[in-house]
Amino acid sequence: MTPLRAILRLRSPLGTPLAGDTLFGQLCHAVREMLGEEKLEALLDGYTAGSPWLVVSDGFPSGYLPRPTVAAALQANSEEDPKKRKEAKGKRWIPHSQIAQPLRQLLSSAVSDEEVYGKQSRPIQAAAFHNTLNRLTGTTGTGEFAPYTQSQIFYQRDQRMDLWCVLDEDRLPRETLHQLLEYIGSVGYGRDASIGLGKFAVEQIEEAALFKQTHPNANAYWTLAPCSPQGQGFKTSRSYWQVLTRFGRHGGTLALGTNPFKQPLLLAATGAIFAPANNMVQTSFIGNGLTKVSLMQTAAVHQGYAPVLGICMEASV
Repeated sequence: MTPLRAILRLRSPLGTPLAGDTLFGQLCHAVREMLGEEKLEALLDGYTAGSPWLVVSDGFPSGYLPRPTVAAALQANSEEDPKKRKEAKGKRWIPHSQIAQPLRQLLSSAVSDEEVYGKQSRPIQAAAFHNTLNRLTGTTGTGEFAPYTQSQIFYQRDQRMDLWCVLDEDRLPRETLHQLLEYIGSVGYGRDASIGLGKFAVEQIEEAALFKQTHPNANAYWTLAPCSPQGQGFKTSRSYWQVLTRFGRHGGTLALGTNPFKQPLLLAATGAIFAPANNMVQTSFIGNGLTKVSLMQTAAVHQGYAPVLGICMEASV
């Protein structure tokens, strides 16, 4: 498995945040449409048995990673007043240059959205108005034709985002992954792609040297996407995560059916820390491939894997 870094350049607002498990699902649809159903089935062979063909991270501002999720007592400023702890929570990005630091130093290097994007260029989530026209009258109206709002995430022009992928190049060349991402970027990612949201360009895909730059005494995994860690042998007393409930939706023609929703899933949110109960194993991903996620499409799977970096939890933690 090869760790890769894809650099995306956003070309429109997003209707759906760049989430690794959501993007993986859309990549599977792209494989079906571009390479055929048989190719998708071949790639998914062994997916739920610990052998994924691809693991995708969330999208992060270029040059930064998500702040690890840990208890306040583990942070360097845990004894400070509540105002300073609240301010620290707003610092949710770790520069790439700091990832080899032990946990407390790593957390103290976190920066805020303003420092990452600039004071005038932070992403803004705002409601956008939409109209649905009655083709018989040429106007809006009531019921399904009433004007409505949907939230959108607005970034600065040409905002660059890092996407971390762990790819089995024996099953799919990275050049093909580049083409799949370009396809998604052209048709749009996530909600309301049909009206122009979720467009991006793929500037390059390169080997991710970042995965080799972590602390030499790393003893825990730092996740870069939502994941399902059950049955992985982690020590719960030294692991930290927030619970995420994922309410998935089908894509393609099933999205237009009578039941476009998948089964709800409980996942560990991005930025979780998982400490192995035994020796640390060198790996670029953890988690499980999830099945039985859809009543309408029994063969559907969900990415419960996440790319990981090693992180050093001090012995006193």
